[in-house]
Amino acid sequence: MSDARTNLRAGLIGSSIQASRTPTMQMREGAAQNLDYSYEIFDLDVMPGGPASLPSLLDRLQAEGYAGVNITHPAKQQVIDLIDDLSPDARAIAAVNTVTFGTGKRVGRNTDWWGFAEAFRRGLPTVPLGRVMQLGAGGAGAAISYALGQLGAGEVWIYDLDEQRAQVLADRMNQSSESTRFKASFDIARDFVTCNGLVHCTPMGMTKYPGIALDPDLISPNHWVSDIVYVPLETELLRVARAKGCQVLDGSGMAVFQAVGAFEYFTGLPANPDRMQSYFDAFELA
Repeated sequence: MSDARTNLRAGLIGSSIQASRTPTMQMREGAAQNLDYSYEIFDLDVMPGGPASLPSLLDRLQAEGYAGVNITHPAKQQVIDLIDDLSPDARAIAAVNTVTFGTGKRVGRNTDWWGFAEAFRRGLPTVPLGRVMQLGAGGAGAAISYALGQLGAGEVWIYDLDEQRAQVLADRMNQSSESTRFKASFDIARDFVTCNGLVHCTPMGMTKYPGIALDPDLISPNHWVSDIVYVPLETELLRVARAKGCQVLDGSGMAVFQAVGAFEYFTGLPANPDRMQSYFDAFELA
């Protein structure tokens, strides 16, 4: 491109998102591609009305000509009732993390699942996927379940403190998957023993929610362990798993690749994943 595109705007809507790395990744990639691109944070925790302001905020951003917005906790499912159309993957996942306005319609998509799948393919390319334990059945967990199906997992056991939520997610995933079998786990100590690995999809381990979401004694050196939390990168779960000799995957890759997908939807241009990873890493070291 020889000339910068002017006034291309996007943003991130969610709660407690002031420390998000997404604006840095998005705007630095835009600058690298000679775009006049701004990416703003709309933190529902500091906006009048809180999460209830989501409908009016979407109306305003669409009217002001934004290309789209990313959506994060707690609005990934709430936003579904406020858009016109869902991509097939977002419909199957029942959670949206990317909304575009460019067609005159609000289209909801999900780049979280693709972000996780790409990170997993790169970070744990040879681990067995015969039986996987997933902790967490919320919006992020739904995206991970879909990704594990796309990665070719044989069985996915879903554990959540809310047993009904785990069962509902397993049932929904079974309706959209042709080869992966999803089951709700009601006894993680019993079911995890026979699993090849673990994907952690709850807030536990984040800086504001320290700790570990399962008994560390359940983890053996034969397990691989993936955590989608990326603040901090070295969660207590990954520290324990690494000490036991497990192959591990932190949450940075998913964060980067979901941003890659969103950038492409907002700008219509391919992003450079390695360059965006370098932006993420530089932010981590700052």
